Amino acid sequence: MSKFTNNAITWFEIPTADLERATKFYESVLDVQLIPYGEASKVFPRGEEGVSGCLTYREASKPSADGALVFLNADGKLDVSVKRAEGLGAKITVPRTEIPGGFGFFACLIDSEGNHVGLHSTRF
Repeated sequence: MSKFTNNAITWFEIPTADLERATKFYESVLDVQLIPYGEASKVFPRGEEGVSGCLTYREASKPSADGALVFLNADGKLDVSVKRAEGLGAKITVPRTEIPGGFGFFACLIDSEGNHVGLHSTRF
């Protein structure tokens, strides 16, 4: 049985115009260390059973605020992550908002590359 059986998402990629700039942005916002993978990708850390993804630089993939919306884990640090993002020049498009039904909280922003991304947390 695949470890992805119960996950709607198995992998994501966030395109960058400048991989190093985006790496610094996300490492600072989420207080994590991204893992180098080849010359054009940096992988988000995950638990043994978790889903992950990466920042990537490819000619065919361009950053956009108009595409799919990926929510990154900011569990227990949503407010501080939003403040860090603002300090790095991100535009906050949705401030911390409670998700009805006890599903936690989220916020959305435009990152250093121009992508529209979300942050999710069960607590702030």
